[in-house]
Amino acid sequence: MKFIFGKINPLLITLTLLLILPFSCKEKTEQVEKQQVLFQSGPGIKVDSADAQLPFLFAHNNKLYLSWVENSLENSKLYFSQMREGSFGSPQLVAEGEDWFVNWADYPQITAFKDGSLMAVFLKKSGPGTFSYDIMYSVSKNFREWSKPKILHDDQTQTEHGFVSMSPWEENILITWLDGRDTQTKNTTATPHHHHGQMTLRAAVVNNEGHKLEEWLLDDRVCDCCQTGSTVSNSGPLVVFRDRSENEIRDIGLVRWNEGEWNQTQPVHMDLWEIAACPVNGPRISSLDSLVSIAWFTASMDQPAVNVAFSKDSGATFDKVVRSDLGNPIGRVAVEILDENTVFILWMENNSIMGRTVDASGRLGTPLELTESATNRSSGFPQMKKTSDKLWFAWTVGENDFKEIQTASISIQSLIHP
Repeated sequence: MKFIFGKINPLLITLTLLLILPFSCKEKTEQVEKQQVLFQSGPGIKVDSADAQLPFLFAHNNKLYLSWVENSLENSKLYFSQMREGSFGSPQLVAEGEDWFVNWADYPQITAFKDGSLMAVFLKKSGPGTFSYDIMYSVSKNFREWSKPKILHDDQTQTEHGFVSMSPWEENILITWLDGRDTQTKNTTATPHHHHGQMTLRAAVVNNEGHKLEEWLLDDRVCDCCQTGSTVSNSGPLVVFRDRSENEIRDIGLVRWNEGEWNQTQPVHMDLWEIAACPVNGPRISSLDSLVSIAWFTASMDQPAVNVAFSKDSGATFDKVVRSDLGNPIGRVAVEILDENTVFILWMENNSIMGRTVDASGRLGTPLELTESATNRSSGFPQMKKTSDKLWFAWTVGENDFKEIQTASISIQSLIHP
């Protein structure tokens, strides 16, 4: 079934999935059934490098796009390609550089404005420190020519800036990120994740001319290196992230745009996970009109779990949390709302990329093993994006200097009506 860049397998094949995984003695064992799913191998792209990694999927007007990074001894290059009539077009170079910060968990992204223009972000070293880097952004109106990259933030500190999320918001793009400007005191350089101050969460709005229109501080103390997530419901934007209390409780926080301003951080759920380090496992969020779903990893009381929560009022309140994993997850979650009642959760567990549906009442669908995957950092974070009739997946395989990207899809109808 597997698809590797440069090799095309156009056949639909059937995967027989039988998962019987051990649970903690504190967990009720789940009966897992055998199920057959049509899993379609993805279309091919020829890449020039043996090291293609850090895939990212995005969609606009029901068109699917894939971006990725190719590394060599000389530099790093960010490419993207659009799927057309069932196959990806020629790779288009977005940017390249010899001084990029390339990280398995903090990767480049591309998204589209309402008018179809594109915006890309990547990370560039700003100083000698291991985690001294800036967020660079560039826009394109024709998919070929990109504007000169600009630094997103204005603090000019040689500190950490990254873990971006982007969401189209009316005519513009909402971009959120972790900002380390307060982790460095005067005449002091912050050491890797041993800060003199606090990591903050910020957001800005950028238009399709590449101009930053406004910027906000959303939270002044957050986890140092977990991904952020954002979406725009019919009531406005929502941003999720891993919060950080004075007592090192690192649960998931939510900030909502409400009547022209950002609300204060509210907890999605009180997991009460106390951990004196960053778990490098951020939340993901999806919305459809007023329905919002958030998925996240926690290991409170040393019990790892992947949870999902639903809101029917654009994030103002959330229903009871539902656990979706099988007992031994490592997180790296993704979530997509399939219809007004169903979401699909993606996560990693037991050397596999797993997925299942969850409906708004909390009912769990059959767990599916989508593919085997290493659990080390080189495997990165699996990606998922919905088009009108399919869920698309992308992930990295391989280690050291040889990595490849694989893609696949599942019919949404086969998931909603198995």
